[in-house]
Amino acid sequence: MKKIPLILIALFLSGTSSLVFADIQAPPASDQGPTRKLGRGIANMLYGTTEIIDSMSDVNYTDGNSAAFSYGLVRGLGRTFARLGYGIFETVTFPFPTQHGTYQPPYNNNIQWLNSGYSEFPPEVGFETKYDYCRQYSIQSW
Repeated sequence: MKKIPLILIALFLSGTSSLVFADIQAPPASDQGPTRKLGRGIANMLYGTTEIIDSMSDVNYTDGNSAAFSYGLVRGLGRTFARLGYGIFETVTFPFPTQHGTYQPPYNNNIQWLNSGYSEFPPEVGFETKYDYCRQYSIQSW
């Protein structure tokens, strides 16, 4: 009579331990979900104007002041309106996986060899953070 409760306890413990192990595992696409898509859309609408400052800074670094206040300004305005459009699209469609059945952004991320790639979120202006796309440093030799 004592063997039956021990067998039931062993079966119960083995069954619950397998459930606990299954809960630890995360699918590969768990980083990109509807909440991240909604946050990305709101950030693109609210902070997309930082593309103007960032583009002018990039062009000033590579081509100089005259290019920054002409080409950099025009490029920044174009990128601002693109971010606004992407932000509206992602905010409206956040519950649905629209990019090849996933919640990935519909635009290309920063591709190293492409000058106009978009990062997932707008560039940061002001305080330094851990992201390297918001600051450019040049080493000057005296």
